[in-house]
Amino acid sequence: MQITRRTVLAGAAAAPALAALSTNQAVAASPARTVSPARTDKSSSLQVGVGISDVTGPVAEVGMMGYSSFDQRAEGLHQRMRARAFIFESGGSRVVYVCVDNCMIFQSVHDEVLRRLAGKFGDIYTERNVMLTAIHSHAACGGASHNYAYNLAVLGFELQVFEAEVNGMVEAISAAHENLAPGTVRFGRSDLTDASVNRSRVAFDLNPEEDKAYYPGGNDHHMRVMRISRGSKDIGAINWFATHCASLTNENHLISGDNKGAAAYFWEHDDQGVRYLDGDTSFIAAFPQTNSGDMSPNLFLEPGRGPTDDEFENARIIGLRQVAAAQTAFHAASETVTGGVDSRIMYLDMANQVVSGRFTPDGREHRTAPAAIGAAMSAGSVEDGPAIPIFPEGTRNPMIDALGGMDAPVPQWLQDAQAPKLVVVPVGLLPPGGWVPNVLKIQILRIGQFYIVGGPAEFTIVSGLRVRRTVADELGVPLENVIFQGYANSYSSYCTTPQEYDSQQYEGGSTMFGRYTLPAYQQGYAALAAAMRDGTEPPRGPAPADLSGFQPSFGPGVDFDEPLPGTQFGDATVQPGDSTPGGQVAVEFVTGHPKNDTHRNGTFYEIQRNTGGSWTRVADDNDWSTKLHWRRVGSNGSVVRITWDVPADTPAGTYRVQHFGASKARGTGAITPFSGVTAEFRLT
Repeated sequence: MQITRRTVLAGAAAAPALAALSTNQAVAASPARTVSPARTDKSSSLQVGVGISDVTGPVAEVGMMGYSSFDQRAEGLHQRMRARAFIFESGGSRVVYVCVDNCMIFQSVHDEVLRRLAGKFGDIYTERNVMLTAIHSHAACGGASHNYAYNLAVLGFELQVFEAEVNGMVEAISAAHENLAPGTVRFGRSDLTDASVNRSRVAFDLNPEEDKAYYPGGNDHHMRVMRISRGSKDIGAINWFATHCASLTNENHLISGDNKGAAAYFWEHDDQGVRYLDGDTSFIAAFPQTNSGDMSPNLFLEPGRGPTDDEFENARIIGLRQVAAAQTAFHAASETVTGGVDSRIMYLDMANQVVSGRFTPDGREHRTAPAAIGAAMSAGSVEDGPAIPIFPEGTRNPMIDALGGMDAPVPQWLQDAQAPKLVVVPVGLLPPGGWVPNVLKIQILRIGQFYIVGGPAEFTIVSGLRVRRTVADELGVPLENVIFQGYANSYSSYCTTPQEYDSQQYEGGSTMFGRYTLPAYQQGYAALAAAMRDGTEPPRGPAPADLSGFQPSFGPGVDFDEPLPGTQFGDATVQPGDSTPGGQVAVEFVTGHPKNDTHRNGTFYEIQRNTGGSWTRVADDNDWSTKLHWRRVGSNGSVVRITWDVPADTPAGTYRVQHFGASKARGTGAITPFSGVTAEFRLT
């Protein structure tokens, strides 16, 4: 087998041992049949609510999630990460859709969000009617998972990351709950052809012609938009488009929402970085993923290249292209969403599904297999950023040591079950109960005549298409009324079609449960859609494992802070110079470690303008034009460098930079906030 690609989760490929597999029963498939359209209640009025909150974790000395590079540890902040929540209510039923600026939604975070919602709202928001999704930024904080494979490269569980994500999502949903009011939703579509490219065309071309014909050029060019309004006022937009959030490479060490975070920012803010306000509610624009498994934003098929050779400029351009296409669909949206809302869920043990011939390419019954990493996954995705190679002999990882070591044989039965994958690590068999999740939630939300289908993996574009066809056929609705949403509720790496799997490109090597992973999902979605159509309840399925009891962490902490010799916390050691629009202002402050206070729902700094004797904020650490770089000095000293790329239309005047930090005392560990300001400078 020729290996041509390198890994996004190479850390997991280095870890192995062996244990017994626990199995669960497969979901029975319904036979093919003629169906009537799903029920709709056109008399029910719609209520809508929107909310947003901060999910930014620690921005220094925490492993970053996505590329699985031990060397990619956070050293600052480009833009804050947000959770955007949307609630739709009709006839006493409601559904919640959340889009989060992080890399993945892990089962650990999903479960804790629901626990806290239950404590606050009782049984209003449950696993059934809440869908949590991620934009899949590869510049996000890592360590929120309870599944060991996803924490190896970040050196274990990070409580601060976990708490920031959970709290931010609960706050966003709570805000949407509080402003729920009568509204309207309209649906629009547009095409976007220059913000993605198929990074696995060899695999895509193995699919049948009817699949390839839906995607000319091998790209999913569809932008699908829900325009959310109250009367004549627009309050939100959900803008689905398939492209990896990987414009920023594994050489970047700043926390950022990448191209989709950029898209949301540029629509939600004016040219001066000020949020558009609509009464008491800000306009909220979410840019979720769909079936993005083989869609790269790197148009030249190299990390950080395309449409330019500057990774941050690429994130900006790809983000703005998504905004332009979304706004075209938004302003043209004419199809009013009518009818009620509904939801269904089911949990599948994807390690042990018996798949009916109705869903398999050869029409015969097949089985899925326990999760395994293939050699093609260990080779990685050269288009979006090669990660680390498999550990050389003698390399130590304290996380792996804590879990019992690295070496384990691959049983022949698993190799046979995963064929033609060349298995390198049987992650589904590693003690204590597998290092990746096998019990996974699938979900359908109905909003009027539209259906959002949530899947817990990175589905390729044809995989997503086949799921949509399965659901549309079962419901008896048009294919274009079914929206596929990947990266939802949990994470289990990739999902390819059986034909794509056979070529064992990166995505096929990363399809954990073998060649029949997609048919197993289709079978589950068919049962879920049938239950929604018929107004019945499907079996919930097995419960995901609770792994919270043993979560080792080996990331560095903060012992205490001390200022540089001859300075105090908050001192500006590099002062700004005068500048002009289009120039850059750079300053440095003596500070405490950023882990002492993440300033969630706040800021580490403000760029301020003198407006008649008072200082008015013009930019902070959420703005595209600013960056914060942190560095350690000595054993316990910290310095932050703050840069501001002055926008071209910034007015002349007198400005300054104010920094907000926190220090940790030696001995007591007390956290003390402080601030500091620079000298004034002029923009001319």
